[in-house]
Amino acid sequence: MPTRYEGRDVDPKPLGEPLPFPFSTQVAPNRFMKVAMTERLATWDADDMEASGIPTAQLCDLYGHWSDGGWGTVVTGNIIVDPSHLEACGNMIVPDGVPLSGARFEGFQRLAAAGKRGGGVFLAQLNHPGRQTEALLQPDPVSASDVQLTKGYGALYRFAKPHAASADEIAGLTSAFVHAARYLEAAGFDGVQLHAAHGYLLAQFLSRTTNRRADAYGGSVENRARLLTEIADGIRGATGPGFVLGVKINSVEFQDGGFAAAEAARLVELLEAHRFDAVELSGGTYEAPGWHHKKESTRRREAFFIEFAELVVPHVKRMRCFITGGIRTVGAMVDALKSGLDGVGLGRPSTTEPRLPREVLLHDVKGCIQPLDAWGLSASLAGAHMLQISLNQEPIDPSDQASVDGFLKGFAAWVEAFPKRSKRDVLDHVRVESATTRPYGVVEPPTA
Repeated sequence: MPTRYEGRDVDPKPLGEPLPFPFSTQVAPNRFMKVAMTERLATWDADDMEASGIPTAQLCDLYGHWSDGGWGTVVTGNIIVDPSHLEACGNMIVPDGVPLSGARFEGFQRLAAAGKRGGGVFLAQLNHPGRQTEALLQPDPVSASDVQLTKGYGALYRFAKPHAASADEIAGLTSAFVHAARYLEAAGFDGVQLHAAHGYLLAQFLSRTTNRRADAYGGSVENRARLLTEIADGIRGATGPGFVLGVKINSVEFQDGGFAAAEAARLVELLEAHRFDAVELSGGTYEAPGWHHKKESTRRREAFFIEFAELVVPHVKRMRCFITGGIRTVGAMVDALKSGLDGVGLGRPSTTEPRLPREVLLHDVKGCIQPLDAWGLSASLAGAHMLQISLNQEPIDPSDQASVDGFLKGFAAWVEAFPKRSKRDVLDHVRVESATTRPYGVVEPPTA
């Protein structure tokens, strides 16, 4: 049996309450959000971008299983709006101007149908990595300013020095995001989430660390948020009343001069004024990752960004607020709702337990399955789990040593392949080797 976090004996009923979105006609059936994680399972041909970034059967199976798992809201991994700036080979792509027909559109239609079949709200996360596009894919990336990424992940991957976006490029970026939203609405998606966290392009405009502009897009919070709010206004003008508009932002960057909680509080007021339905509060960047506990007080409350979120939430009147990162027991989830948040976002636990909301609401499970101890291995295991689900396999149990040994063998192969990869390779996720796997749907009884 899997080993779980020990949770208090609390009533999970608040987590099962429906959640209407304020500026859309959509209603999420519960408070659980499966947050975005990079899948890298779309088609890829380095010599033919028109054949790249199309959703595959594996992606449809992955999101179909998550949808069946009872998540109130499911958010895809980043769908890229500019093929010249990828987060990784194998990303899904909606290029600006691509027609609402053909193989790409049909692929997104199939994905939307799979992601909605369980009755939850299905959102596409739209992203542009900006300076966080690897140099092997883009030697001259665009950003808010010409600040190169060299620390943190920048010491592991190689990122070229970016150039500051011109006025024409900013107009093109707005057009690309708006077109992608209109395209995905036509394909059947319930809405989009704009990725403005973790150091990607929209976050590069928001942060003083990376935005040193002296024009209308730099300086004050209002100016640094201008690209984001112009995109939002464009999406609202191009989509229907049922379309959900969400955003993921940093509550804090964990670095000197970076985005701080006070600025995040002002930002959420702006976002609400521009009719965002939901904000997901996260934190950290490629330079200063925040995806672990920085303080003992957040460890006790099981949420990496809870203290920052509580400074932001009082500034929101209608927009729905979700928190992501570190929540692992039902007690902590219910406490988050009591603190004023509207929902909880879960990433790695959703890959280990794609049916987690059903287990909590219907089978009295009080805590998530414990991952591997080291954060890097835990994150890699989440990727391996996603790959397994996409192949219609049950995720391996992290407390089963034989299964972990099979994962570690695959992890060693992945690490060996990493420095040898080229832009022709999709280095997706670790493949579990030499371990017994079960077909999806064949599960052990959950342990409370």
